[in-house]
Amino acid sequence: MPHVYQAGPATVTAQLLGHSYLTADATLLPLRTWLPTANQKPTTAIIAVHGFNDYSNFFQKPGEFFSQHGIACYAYDQRGFGSSPQRGGWSGTDTYSQDLADFIRLVQDRHPHTPVYLLGESMGAAVVIATMSQSVKPTVAGLILSAPAVWARDTMPWYQQALLWSLAHTLPTLTLTGRGLKIRASDNIPMLIALGKDPLVIKATRVEAMYGLANLMDTAQEHAGQLQQTSLLLYGDHDQLIPKAPTYQFIGQFLRDQNPPKTIAFYKEGYHMLLRDLEAPMVWQDILAWINAPTAPLPSMADKYAQTRLPS
Repeated sequence: MPHVYQAGPATVTAQLLGHSYLTADATLLPLRTWLPTANQKPTTAIIAVHGFNDYSNFFQKPGEFFSQHGIACYAYDQRGFGSSPQRGGWSGTDTYSQDLADFIRLVQDRHPHTPVYLLGESMGAAVVIATMSQSVKPTVAGLILSAPAVWARDTMPWYQQALLWSLAHTLPTLTLTGRGLKIRASDNIPMLIALGKDPLVIKATRVEAMYGLANLMDTAQEHAGQLQQTSLLLYGDHDQLIPKAPTYQFIGQFLRDQNPPKTIAFYKEGYHMLLRDLEAPMVWQDILAWINAPTAPLPSMADKYAQTRLPS
């Protein structure tokens, strides 16, 4: 059976420490922060949630950018990733969602009366969706979903589903690298080379973690129509990791309720790692503009472009 490293019972009060997030079950998760200058009070806070096999460092350059505009940014290594415990393991949708919900409350306590936005990339966006579609959820100012991982099983070929199930229930700790698939995650080649040399980025993935990710993506796709927050969804035309079909299916359900408003932005030259692509600064500017005026057109006009790409 694929193993799930779920959180244990609550034994302590969750806290934000200097460089760690202490969870309720006394697990220490590495924490990174990007704050405005000492004499500047943050006008906004962003909680950034990283993608599969990645870790909190994914937000280094965006965090530097947003902090220069008065925004306090926080990111932590989710369980099983980066420098967190049980590296390579999968902790389950419920645990990832509870960790995020607790973290939101801690950031809100640190910055009272400051709007808090959730920004999730890929798997991180799926964790955001799962967390914010629950019946009891934190209150946040808005959601930013970058290339959300919504490739649910019902949009996968049957043989892919069968192979994943078979491997997960026979060789769950088998690791796969994905070499030879010729999938490009970004057009920023120096950044990709740096990731390849980064020891904290997971290169060989356990099948049981892939199986867990599939469960999370099922949940994200299923709850597309249950998000009741002002939202911005970002997607690149050259995304080779999350196909267009499940993304369009998610967006169709996501946009059924436009109260509060939801914005879709498509980037003609964008890849999966929109926040780190060569045109990433344009994406950062769009996010900043959207935070300041969520119903106004984006500076890049990526929202107008999206209207020409989405099925009618």
